[in-house]
Amino acid sequence: MASRAAAAVAVLALVCAAVHSSEGQLSPNFHAATCPDLEHIVEFHVAETFRRDVGVAPALIRILFHDCFPQGCDASVLLKGAGSELNEVPNQTLRPVALDLIERIRAAVHSACGPTVSCADITVLATRDSLVKAGGPRFDVALGRRDGLAPASSALVGLLPAPFFDVPTLISSFGNRSLDVADLVSLSGAHTFGVAHCPAFEDRFKPVFDTNPAIDSKFATSLRNKCAGDNPAGTLTQNLDVRTPDVFDNKYYFDLIARQGLFKSDQGLIDHPTTKRMATRFSLNQGAFFEQFARSMTKMSNMDLLTGNKGEIRNNCAAPNRRVQDIETAATGDEGIAADM
Repeated sequence: MASRAAAAVAVLALVCAAVHSSEGQLSPNFHAATCPDLEHIVEFHVAETFRRDVGVAPALIRILFHDCFPQGCDASVLLKGAGSELNEVPNQTLRPVALDLIERIRAAVHSACGPTVSCADITVLATRDSLVKAGGPRFDVALGRRDGLAPASSALVGLLPAPFFDVPTLISSFGNRSLDVADLVSLSGAHTFGVAHCPAFEDRFKPVFDTNPAIDSKFATSLRNKCAGDNPAGTLTQNLDVRTPDVFDNKYYFDLIARQGLFKSDQGLIDHPTTKRMATRFSLNQGAFFEQFARSMTKMSNMDLLTGNKGEIRNNCAAPNRRVQDIETAATGDEGIAADM
């Protein structure tokens, strides 16, 4: 009798587990049974690429942001072909080295574990590990995302915040995606590393030096002189953070105080009364910045997910499974990243 009761409890537990899984609940241990080496595989490939190119870290953060913001973290930004998000203006400078890294990790994971882990999960894990490599905080990642079947529309991609946005427009843009002011100020701090192309910030010195918000005149002069040689347009790049351009730290907020914010959207954070206090605090307290950035990254990486039976596990990150045979993996040669989030 006791054994029957125990068996009944075991069956009930399995049923509950199945129901839990079908509802698509995320969990840090979602792949523990099916792919126990997942995080080791991701960490290895990220470390190898980071060793050759530290710029892969800001490139991955930008890919994740541009994936999550339009329609949720479903790896739709990785899709190639007609009508893809990669063809939209904000995504045309996403770095191929980072896109290729995600696909190489996917191939290694599927070789080791079978097609059990989504490109969406891999993108989040790779971003987290590269952030740590660059000196940033480790943020919590729950797993179990599924990949989208189609790219976001042009209208949705158009919702991405632009580098010329003022603070009220940024607050509205983030708020429409359930991200608050703390998320805005901290996630903007991702501009503490990486580079941008001249067309993304030429409004800071053309036709005259920007006064709203104001830019340091020497900094504006250096940008104007540098970008005078940008031919063809978009060839030259500029470090987003003039102090420690390859390290994830809080020096971005020092730049804002010195009026050396590269984008209008950055510099405004230190002037607007809604964001000034937090931006100033982050300049004085890197720990506070890291703590909020980690929270905001976790929050952003859980936006509008496909789980359970929704979406799919792609066999190639660049294509839905129905046309995977027609897709080539991303090329490895590229220059820079226009971090215009």
